[in-house]
Amino acid sequence: MAIDPLCKQFGDILGIPPQVINGVCTLMTVWNIPVTILGRPSRSAATIPMMFTFEAMDHHGNALCLGETVILPEEINPFISMHRHYDILITALHNHWLFNRPGIMFIHFESIDNPIQFAHKVRHAISVLKH
Repeated sequence: MAIDPLCKQFGDILGIPPQVINGVCTLMTVWNIPVTILGRPSRSAATIPMMFTFEAMDHHGNALCLGETVILPEEINPFISMHRHYDILITALHNHWLFNRPGIMFIHFESIDNPIQFAHKVRHAISVLKH
């Protein structure tokens, strides 16, 4: 499926090449965090992901905008504060893996927003992440 200009702009703002998966504008990448699970190094997209999507556009130009990223414990409060500032809902904060170093967590967020505005807000919010 071809990438429409809105999806391309969404990706450009967040610095991630867009894809269309199941008709949904999707951005996926991984962080450069050295992680071990069960003492073994992992660079898997399942271990250190960052993903953003938008879909279900309405006639006002707003869409269901979703995001997920791996996050280090010391980054959680500043990251959540940035999302609160922009009225983006934090919907989950949890671990995926046991016996990992460092102790990474995963955070999910969502908003009904203009995808371009959401991308700008999220770009600003991820600037607090140190990794």
